[in-house]
Amino acid sequence: MTVVMPTLNEARNLPHVLPLLPPVDELVVVDGGSDDDTLAVARMLRPDAVLVRQNRRGKGNALACGFAAATGDIIVMIDADGSTDPREIPRFVAELTEGADFAKGSRFVAGGGSSDITRLRRLGNQFLNVLVNGLFRTRYSDLCYGYNAFWAYCLPVFELDSTSPAPAGGARLWGDGFEIETLLNVRAARARLRLVEVPSHEHARIHGASNLNAVTDGLRVLRTIFREVRRPRTAPEAAYLAGHRDHAAEHGQ
Repeated sequence: MTVVMPTLNEARNLPHVLPLLPPVDELVVVDGGSDDDTLAVARMLRPDAVLVRQNRRGKGNALACGFAAATGDIIVMIDADGSTDPREIPRFVAELTEGADFAKGSRFVAGGGSSDITRLRRLGNQFLNVLVNGLFRTRYSDLCYGYNAFWAYCLPVFELDSTSPAPAGGARLWGDGFEIETLLNVRAARARLRLVEVPSHEHARIHGASNLNAVTDGLRVLRTIFREVRRPRTAPEAAYLAGHRDHAAEHGQ
C-alpha cells in the first residue's frame, strides 16, 4: 500500500499527521514548492518517505506526480493539513480487499461528518452531486471530498498527466487544481469501476489557510463535469469495461 500526500507549506501540520499513519508500505510526499521546511520535516519524521517535487502547480498535479511515483498495489490519497484522518485508512483498504475497485470517502453517509465545511461549500457540493448523479447515473453523496483509495490497476482509467511542462504564463492544465476529486470520481464512473463510499469525518485544518476558493474552484468543477460528459470513450476506459464484462461472464454475473 502506498499513501500519497500532497503538501504545500505544511511543516507545522506534518508532526500532527504523520505519527497517526497506520503501518504502510510506502509514503510518497509530494511538494508543490513549499517555502517552509515541509520536506525537511517530512524527512525527519519519516526517513523512509519518498519525496517528490511536482512539475506544475495545483493539488491535481501533485496527486498525478505522486501516483506516478507510487509502487503499491493500493494507493490512498490523503491531505497533509489534518483534515483527513490517517486512522481511517484501514476502512478504505478493507473495502478494496473485499472487492471494490475504488473506495470513496464521504462526509454525508452514516458515520461521516465535517468540522470544516462551510454552508456555501455544502450547498455547492449538493448541487454538483445532483448534477453528476443525473448525468453519469451514479449515487455519490459527496462528490468533492478528496479522501479516496483505489487499486493501482485503476490508474490508466484516470489518464492523469504527470509529465507535461507547465504552460506559459502560470496557467494550469485541466485536472491540475481542486477539480481533481471530481475528475477521478467521474472517470471512475465512466469506466464503471466498482465503487464503494466510506464514512469519513473531515476535521478542521490544524495550521494555515486553505488554498481552496469555493467560487472559482467550484466553477472549475462544474466545467469539468460538462467536459467529461461530452468526452468520447477512451481506450483505457474501453479496456477496463471489456475486462469487467469478461470477469462478469466468467462468474455468471
